[in-house]
Amino acid sequence: MSDSRPAPGAQTLARGLRALELVAVARDGATIQEIAAELDVHRSIASRILSTLADARLVARSADGRYRPGAGLAALATGVHGTLRSIAEPFMRELAGEFGATISLLVTEGEEAVALAVIEPPASGYVLSFRAGARHPLGRGAAGVALLAAAPPAPGEAEKVTTSRARGYAATFGEVEPGAYGVAVPLSLAEGMPTACLNLITYRPEVADSAAPRLMAAAERISAALS
Repeated sequence: MSDSRPAPGAQTLARGLRALELVAVARDGATIQEIAAELDVHRSIASRILSTLADARLVARSADGRYRPGAGLAALATGVHGTLRSIAEPFMRELAGEFGATISLLVTEGEEAVALAVIEPPASGYVLSFRAGARHPLGRGAAGVALLAAAPPAPGEAEKVTTSRARGYAATFGEVEPGAYGVAVPLSLAEGMPTACLNLITYRPEVADSAAPRLMAAAERISAALS
């Protein structure tokens, strides 16, 4: 008869990773007791797990006793972002050439959509352009809407977010750049990856009208490559 229980080391690792995730998503930090309750362990075990994570600078204990993401987590995020960017960019170049439009990869950072990578079309005339690192509020522009639509439904969310989630893409006009059309598709990434989307921006309505199926197909291929 086989024993299907996880080895002690694997169980400890799983708890540590889960605790790190709980701290990372907590808007106002997390207490030892909250982590213990979520992990269904004694407070002393949760305290040891958090202390180990703090030693690795993955979490930090604030003066109010709550644990928040630590500086070491930024280094991990940088590595994850680099992987996401390197996988997505070949698909983005293909789309930029096909549509003659700027294609960007955006991720959620707090309450903002942040451009992780931007690809302009080759040998094209006037195109819309912006730099990696550019940001705007979530819920604004196709990318901001698509990033919200990537999450489960939330009470009181905007109708355009609900609609975008149902159809698989967001489309807006003039919300970030006056006179510009935006089309964005969220990526379906594994747990631990940032919420991300592919975004097309153009002044040509015929391009915006035809872009969604190709963007959705590219998003599926990127998500598969990262799974």
